[in-house]
Amino acid sequence: MENIYMDYNASTPLAPEVKETITRLLDEAYGNPSASHWAGSPAKTAVEKARRQVASLIGAASEEVIFTSGGTESNNHVLKGIVEANRGKDCHIVTTKAEHPAILKPCRYLEQYDVSVTYVDTDTYGKINPADIDEAITEKTVLVSVMHANNETGTVQPLEQISAITKRHGIPFHTDASQSLGKIPVNVDKLSVDFLTIAGHKLYAPKGIGALYIRNGKALPSFMHGAGHEQGRRAGTENVILAGALGQACQTAQYDKRIETIQALRDDFWERLQESFGARVHLNGHPEERLPNTLNVSFIGYTGQEILARIPEVAASTGAACHSDTVELSNVLQAMGVDEETGKGAIRFSLGRYSEAKDTRTVVEMLKEVLG
Repeated sequence: MENIYMDYNASTPLAPEVKETITRLLDEAYGNPSASHWAGSPAKTAVEKARRQVASLIGAASEEVIFTSGGTESNNHVLKGIVEANRGKDCHIVTTKAEHPAILKPCRYLEQYDVSVTYVDTDTYGKINPADIDEAITEKTVLVSVMHANNETGTVQPLEQISAITKRHGIPFHTDASQSLGKIPVNVDKLSVDFLTIAGHKLYAPKGIGALYIRNGKALPSFMHGAGHEQGRRAGTENVILAGALGQACQTAQYDKRIETIQALRDDFWERLQESFGARVHLNGHPEERLPNTLNVSFIGYTGQEILARIPEVAASTGAACHSDTVELSNVLQAMGVDEETGKGAIRFSLGRYSEAKDTRTVVEMLKEVLG
């Protein structure tokens, strides 16, 4: 049977336009972009074009974008950089219990160095109450970091309401937009964020490339130290090929009209699951305010790992790790208060540009065969 890919939130295939850009830059941009001679010029041009393409997608100025190795580096840069910028002060960070490990683990690391962190709860849909962020802020708070859309459930957070709170308190606001970019509108001024994380491999670009938006006027120390690359904010010769690939991916996303088709496909998939399994299938995440491509469901009475093991042709992700007699729910499901019996059966199906109706319908039939 043909393999079916339903794990676009984990990583995306390369877009054809991105592949073409990579191939072209392999030949054209072999020089060092910092070199002043003829070989460096095409490389420099490629990097700056890519920077403009990334900035255009999020409504930023090109000088507000630096290239990184991915979303994890961008998140670490902001969290650790803010603490470094406030060296000598008692620092406090506000984030949520449903964040990606690329936020939670740096926060745990910083706690070892006497940085205090408040992890705000979500509701049963995985959504943050802005009032809880307001209540968590203290006179020592140096940063609020809330992801734009959850990677597991797709739940979209009320960033505009949260940013109004951070602005009133005069506190920098960061969001990890790795999952939302290219799926829903992302504009840094509308969201009123000071820092924004981008991950290339969620956007039909390669792994190992990302970007960080830093609002003009916001101080953030360099994460990598060396020469003065990326306006002195991130040392290390730019990866011209991957930067160009990310730029092209952002340009393609800006004009992509397929997201409505993907949402319709996702909704049809959910309807067919409900028709087939009724009360035995449960939706995790917000029923409306979530990413248009994401469907996280629990099959009651089963484990997600068990189900996917029986349909190995389907690439999807589970929401719990099961070991002999124990079940460990993801931090996201825990934050939502999902009970163990429901959580252990969680599977995230995430669709993308190359998903087709025949894929979702085939998966429904495979699940009916497996679950009866």
